[in-house]
Amino acid sequence: MELTVLASGSKGNCTYLRGEQGALLVDAGLSAREILRRLEAAGGDPTLIEAILVTHEHIDHIRGVDVLARRLGVPVYATGGTLEAFTAKCSGRSAEVRRCRSGETFSVGDFSVEPFAASHDAREPCGFCVAEGDLRIGCCTDTGTVTTSMFDRLASCDAVLLESNHCPDMLENGPYPAYLKSRIRSKRGHLSNPDAARCLQRLADRIHMAMLAHVSEINNTPEKVLLSALEGLGLYSDQIGVTVAPQDPGAVHPESYGFRL
Repeated sequence: MELTVLASGSKGNCTYLRGEQGALLVDAGLSAREILRRLEAAGGDPTLIEAILVTHEHIDHIRGVDVLARRLGVPVYATGGTLEAFTAKCSGRSAEVRRCRSGETFSVGDFSVEPFAASHDAREPCGFCVAEGDLRIGCCTDTGTVTTSMFDRLASCDAVLLESNHCPDMLENGPYPAYLKSRIRSKRGHLSNPDAARCLQRLADRIHMAMLAHVSEINNTPEKVLLSALEGLGLYSDQIGVTVAPQDPGAVHPESYGFRL
């Protein structure tokens, strides 16, 4: 399995997961045209995409979902709460939508997909564990905390895409108004670098790869994210491949912003 991040952050999120025969998208928070452009630059094949998995209804995760799903002729999978909010925003359009439930595994082609509940200020947010054969990747962004149930799902994976949104000091001393700082720090906001590092510390003897994602451009830096993650991994830091996803990988070497199992 291969994971390639096409966009990650408040300006848009989209991840391409490719298996032996097919592929999936997790979120589509850019325009359909831009996603296809970045996918081509990354060496991906849109004809392999069998479905779009949506974590929640915020615009930086659904901006291109409807148009792209209709263009590719593929279904959209999301929880009931997310679908209600999504269809309300896309009224009058005709993408095929399918409801999924946290804790209930479903199949898309050769993929086995398990949604799990996340903690974010959305209707019914979730993350996804995607498996093909013996390999399993967990995608967990946009959550204010990692619950025991969430950790158990991630602990069953060979690799994870995990949020590391903000540096607490940069957030505290940064330009955001107090209400927004409070929202970001809350249990329904976003994971901080220390939060992500603690999660990786507990996952260290289970995973082989980790990519840190949804990094704030105002309240964080890739260098801080990586340093925090490596400190959390401790003695495992030289055994686990760790990378940081940028907002826009660019067209030079976009394939470097992902991993292969």
